[in-house]
Amino acid sequence: MTEADLPTPRGTLTPARPLADLTWLRVGGPADWLFQPADRDDLAAFLRHLPRDIAVFPMGVGSNLIVRDGGLRAVVIRLGRGFNGISVEDGLVTAGAAALDAHVARRAADAGRDLTFFRTIPGSIGGAVRMNAGCYGSYVADHLVSATAVGRDGAVLELGPDDLGFAYRSSRLPEGAVLVSATFRADPGDPAALAAKMEDQLARRDATQPVKDRTAGSTFRNPAGFSSTGRADDTHELKAWKVIEDAGLRGARRGGAQMSPKHPNFLVNTGGATAADLEGLGEEVREKVFQNSGIRLEWEIMRVGEPAAEAVKDK
Repeated sequence: MTEADLPTPRGTLTPARPLADLTWLRVGGPADWLFQPADRDDLAAFLRHLPRDIAVFPMGVGSNLIVRDGGLRAVVIRLGRGFNGISVEDGLVTAGAAALDAHVARRAADAGRDLTFFRTIPGSIGGAVRMNAGCYGSYVADHLVSATAVGRDGAVLELGPDDLGFAYRSSRLPEGAVLVSATFRADPGDPAALAAKMEDQLARRDATQPVKDRTAGSTFRNPAGFSSTGRADDTHELKAWKVIEDAGLRGARRGGAQMSPKHPNFLVNTGGATAADLEGLGEEVREKVFQNSGIRLEWEIMRVGEPAAEAVKDK
């Protein structure tokens, strides 16, 4: 893929862009191209004229992602300024896809609207919608009114909850579409009380999770039951951290990767880990948990791209 194959946008188009510094785990090889659109029209025009055989990969702030060491054979699309606005009107909160979840929670609370569950979710709104993010019993599916995306053909799409087909930690976003904004319904609340609620959530998170380490949030999904809306089924109580603990894997290591001693469902880059270290340790954990309990954990962290050339050669 050469520059001649690509449209000429108004935004920034960078070849062979390393992605490690754009992910929370700080690992990963380069993307063929990184595109940072100037605005929605720029994004739409770029996708409309991009040859259909060239893959695109929308990327947020990399909070729930392992990019493999060989990088991505795609145009990675990362939204920035122009896609991070937040507004509150008539009980509805509208946020750009690049707006951080925590910022949305705070802005809504300041306006007397309760989206406090977003406060401790790492990442941005685009990723939260795509993954039906949730915390403390609330999920994106409970609040989403609509989302706007740009399709792979450059068409602007208005998507409702039914279109997105929310399930636990997933949605049916059309292939190649890039979310650009979302609107949420939020209950009213006293701003001071909502601020105090968020402070309590942060304190509970900080007491139990390795927030000062390089992680990507929860590594594996809880092996529990969930309804079609993505809400937890309270008749199932199994937690991923517990089955990892029971398999004796708290603190397990591989190279620079470790299952956190503080919370064993958090995969940590202790320094110098490769993507292969992190994914390899995760697969070891999955296998040993299965041997111990018969439960096959499912990844919650997305893993994308190709392994390093050396790893391919060794196979």
